[in-house]
Amino acid sequence: MSKSLPYSMKDVHYDNAKFRQRSFSKVLNHTILTNNVKRECLRCSTGKFLAVIMLCGLAYLILTPSGHVVSSHGVDHARLKDNVTLNTNTRFRSFFRKPPRLPPRLTPDEMRASNESTHQLDIDASKWMGRQQQVREAFIHAWSGYKSYAMGFDELMPLSKRGIDGLGGLGATVVDALDTAMIMGIEDIVKEAGSWVETHLAERISQKGQVNLFETTIRLLGGLLSAYHLSGGASVAPTSVGPKPSVYLNTATMLADRLLSAFTSSPTAIPYSDVVLRDNSAHPAPDGLSSTAEVSTLQLEFNYLSDVSGDQKYSLEAMKVLEHMKTLPKVEGLVPIYISPQTGEFSGENIRLGSRGDSYYEYLVKVWLQQGANRNSNLTYLYNMYEEAMKGVRHLLVRKSVPNGLLFVGELPYGASGSFSPKMDHLVCFLPGTLALGATKGMTKSKAMKENFLSFEDLENLRLAEDLAKTCVETYFVTKTGLAPEISYFHVEDYFEEGYDGGNKSSKYLNDIVIKPADRHNLLRPETVESLFVLYRITEDPKYREWGWQIFEAFEKYTKVDAGGYTSLDDVTSLPPQRRDKMETFFLGETLKYLYLLFGESNLVPLDKFVFNTEAHPIPISTVKRH
Repeated sequence: MSKSLPYSMKDVHYDNAKFRQRSFSKVLNHTILTNNVKRECLRCSTGKFLAVIMLCGLAYLILTPSGHVVSSHGVDHARLKDNVTLNTNTRFRSFFRKPPRLPPRLTPDEMRASNESTHQLDIDASKWMGRQQQVREAFIHAWSGYKSYAMGFDELMPLSKRGIDGLGGLGATVVDALDTAMIMGIEDIVKEAGSWVETHLAERISQKGQVNLFETTIRLLGGLLSAYHLSGGASVAPTSVGPKPSVYLNTATMLADRLLSAFTSSPTAIPYSDVVLRDNSAHPAPDGLSSTAEVSTLQLEFNYLSDVSGDQKYSLEAMKVLEHMKTLPKVEGLVPIYISPQTGEFSGENIRLGSRGDSYYEYLVKVWLQQGANRNSNLTYLYNMYEEAMKGVRHLLVRKSVPNGLLFVGELPYGASGSFSPKMDHLVCFLPGTLALGATKGMTKSKAMKENFLSFEDLENLRLAEDLAKTCVETYFVTKTGLAPEISYFHVEDYFEEGYDGGNKSSKYLNDIVIKPADRHNLLRPETVESLFVLYRITEDPKYREWGWQIFEAFEKYTKVDAGGYTSLDDVTSLPPQRRDKMETFFLGETLKYLYLLFGESNLVPLDKFVFNTEAHPIPISTVKRH
C-alpha cells in the first residue's frame, strides 16, 4: 500500500484569510463556536438570552432605514416606500460586500530597488544601442575605403590604397558586404553594392577564369542568396532599396550552374576543388586532393537555391557529398582533413578542427537545422554524425592547459594512434557557437531548460561551449594589442616553450598560452565574435557582450586606417603592431556583422528562423519538406 499524503484532506478546505475572503456566516460561526469564554456563557440560559438579544439588535440595525423624515403633507408614499426599500437593500448589500482585493504594496526600499532596476535596464539598452551604432560606423568606414580605392576588386589593400583580386576577380567584398549593409539598414551602401552586382557581376561570371569552389560558394553564392531573401525574396512587396530580388536570384543561379561542373566532372560524389567559369569546366587541385571542410561546406547554399528556384539539381549534387561521407570510416566521428575526388576516400590521418577540417562539423548540424531538423527524418543521420563527432572531440581533442586549466581543442597530426599536438587555430573558435546551437537548436537556454528540451549530451556540449569561448577570448586578452594570433599553442605537462608569451604581463593566462613568431598575425577573423554572438543569444549572459566590446575596441585602436578601411596585423604581441596591408572580405561580411548582432536585439535575424552559413550569410530555415 502506498503511504498516506503528508497532510489531512481537511487542509484542502481551510480558509486562510491571507489568500481568500470568508463569508459573514463563517466569520460569525467561527467567532461564536470557537471562543472559549462565549462557549461557557452559552451553557446558561442568561447567556442564551443575551445572545438572542444581540442578534435581534444586529438585525434591526441592518434592516431599519435611517436619515429619513416622513411628512404627512404632500408626500408621495409610493416613492417613499421605494426609496426606503432601495436604501435598505443597499445597506444590506454593503454590509455583506467583500472588501476590494488591493495589490500588494512595496516597501520604500523595494520601490526604490524596482525603480533603480528599471532605470538600469534603460541605461543598459541605451549603452548597447550606442555600441551597436559604433559598429555600424566602423562598417561605413571600412566600406568607404573599399569604395574609394578598390571598388570591383576582391579585396582592399588599405595602406597602399589599391585593390587586389585574390578570389577570382568577382568583386567578393561587394557581395560579402551586401547583406551586412541590409541588416544594418545602410541604404546608400545597399544601393551602391546592389547596383554593382546588377551592372557587372553577371558579365564577370561569364568571363572570369579559375575560382575555388568552396570560397566562391560561401562568399558569392551565399551572399547573393542572402541578399535575395533580405531584399524581399518572393514576397509580394520587396524592399525598394537596390535592385529587385530577382536580380540576386538570377545571378546566383548563373553562378551555381557553372559551379556544378565541379560535381559533374568528378568520378565520385566528391567534387573537384577548382572551377573555370568562362568555359564551365572543373579540375582537381595540383595534389589531386580536396579539403574535407571545403567539399562538405556547400550544402546550405545549394539546398536553399533549390528551394527558391524549384530546381532540385543543386541540392541533389551537394547532398551526395554528405551522403557519401556518412559511409566512410571515422575515428569516433572525427575525419581526416583531406579527401580524394578520384577515389572518394579520406587521405592521410591528420585530424583537426582548424583549417581544412573546421566547417565539416559546422555544416553537419546547420544543414540539419536549415532543412527543418526533426521534420525531416531522412536527414537525422547528419545530427547523429554531429553528436558522434562532438563525443570524439571531448574524448580525443579536449585538454586543459597548465597552470590555470584553460580548456582547448588540440590536434592529432598522425591520427588517434599518434601524438597529441596542443595547437589550436583561431578558426577553431567557431566551435563554441556551433556547440551551443547544436544543444538548444537556436532557442534560449532558459526556454530549453523550462521545456525539458536538453539531454545530458546537450548540457555537456553547452558547458564545453562556454569553457572554449573563454579560452578563445583569453587568446585575445593575453596579447599586448588585445587581438588574437592566428594560431596558439597551450602549455601542457609535456610541452612548453619559454619566451613565446603574448606580451600582456597582467594576464592570468600569460604562461598558459604560447604564441610562436610565425603565428602572431591577425587577419581580422570573425570566429570568436561569432561564438560570442551565438552564446549571448542562447545564454543571455552579458559577459559575452562585454568581451565582444573589448575585442571591437582593439580592432578600432590598432587596425583602423584613417584613409578608409581596416588592415590585418603582422604581430599582435608587440606595440605598435606592424601592419600587413590587407582587409579580408570577411571583416565586412562576418566580423562586423556578428558584432552588430551581438550588441542588438535578439529579434534581429533570430537563431530559430535563420542559420548562418560559414561566411555569416543568413539563410532562412526551410519550410520545404524533402522526400
